[in-house]
Amino acid sequence: MNLATLQPLINYLYIIASALFVIGLKMLNRADTARRGNLISGLGMAIAVVATCLLAGMEFQWVLVGMVVGSAIGAVAAYAVKMTSMPEMVGLFNGFGGLASMLVAWAEFHKWRVEGWETYFKLLPAGAPDSPLYSGVAIVFTAIVGAVTFSGSLVAFLKLAELMPGKPILFKGQQAANALIIVGAFAASAVVCHDPTAASAYAAFYAVMAIGLVLGVTSVIPIGGADMPVVISLLNSYSGVAAAAAGFIILNNVLIVAGALVGASGIILTKIMCKAMNRSLGNVLFSGFGSGATAGAGAAVTGEVKPISAADAYFVLEAARSVIFVPGYGMAVAQAQHAVRELGQMLEDNGADVKYCIHPVAGRMPGHMNVLLAEASVPYEQLVEPGDVNPLMPTVDVAVVIGANDVVNPAAKEDPSSPLYGMPIIDVDQARTCIVLKRSMKPGFAGVDNPLFFKPNTRMLFGDAKATVAQLAAEFKGA
Repeated sequence: MNLATLQPLINYLYIIASALFVIGLKMLNRADTARRGNLISGLGMAIAVVATCLLAGMEFQWVLVGMVVGSAIGAVAAYAVKMTSMPEMVGLFNGFGGLASMLVAWAEFHKWRVEGWETYFKLLPAGAPDSPLYSGVAIVFTAIVGAVTFSGSLVAFLKLAELMPGKPILFKGQQAANALIIVGAFAASAVVCHDPTAASAYAAFYAVMAIGLVLGVTSVIPIGGADMPVVISLLNSYSGVAAAAAGFIILNNVLIVAGALVGASGIILTKIMCKAMNRSLGNVLFSGFGSGATAGAGAAVTGEVKPISAADAYFVLEAARSVIFVPGYGMAVAQAQHAVRELGQMLEDNGADVKYCIHPVAGRMPGHMNVLLAEASVPYEQLVEPGDVNPLMPTVDVAVVIGANDVVNPAAKEDPSSPLYGMPIIDVDQARTCIVLKRSMKPGFAGVDNPLFFKPNTRMLFGDAKATVAQLAAEFKGA
């Protein structure tokens, strides 16, 4: 059966796959439908792969090798990677998406050089634009965006994994250097697009890829502190844009649709993250938040810390009629989500109204806390947003902060000199009693001191979050 006969079937399968992508993405918008949305999107991708394999000229032995190797890596990662390392893994997978797009661009450019434009054009699907400039622009754009995504995601991975300093790395003239790099990228791209058959074009294309890799590094190293969730979602958007651009190179409709969905959803999520921090995207990318110049800013934080024991904290919780849990990265590090869920159930059995309030930038990637609590089978209806719970916080008996820091820092409201000032937070300081579970008084990921620890209604419960929560649960069991 030739391609002309199969092409209508392939197009229909691509339409079905695209529809499943859209439906799956819509379902990911709600916690109670997210798992089904993930399965539906996966089914759409399986259909897209089958449809692509029906195209003529496929070397199936290499397709099978790639599927086996990729599936093995994915399975090992899914089972072996801890939830605390999920942000790093997401960042790394974003990078692999960018690398794949860059390699597609490289392969198509090489084919163009070897075959010549006339022969190369005949290999493209019917209706392809008969323009070397169109193909040249698509190829260099894909190569640059893919390279930026790959190297930028590697830097994000290294920062999140603490294999390199998490704070911004700044140097004099950094923005001017980035501007020169971008100018160099345009110049090399112009050489490639002007005459791809010229002897200098291949060297220029190598320069395009190299410049993209350098730009990815220089774009991400100045970012750190509380901005990493924004970086992850932005790089996710880049990977989608690179995939869509690769779709324009090989004229694959489903790749264009899937890439556009990822790119658009990633930039929307990035905007949500920026809004949650009350900052612009430009401020995130270029301000160097969390650097030595800003991390120590703000009024001096002084006062008396009031420690509390697990036994005394039990009496406070036992008398509470309403409890709000506020999870943060510390809960992920301690793997305390199951213990928190058990304690929450005990409080409910004791007659308390229990909610879990999640800040959009809690943890180190978007949705980090939601995934952890879902893993512990916390009911979706008990998950609330800061905007819904903050007006009611003065009526809450106990707010229990588990490893969160920057998202509950009152300096964001009270200290105009603080780097966090203006960032919407969870107003746990307004609760009747606030119990903060932390290992120490060390500042959070943003490196900003937290006056919440010295508030008159705050009690500090020091220790490992999982062990501490387990102690509280044991007090309820022994009561």
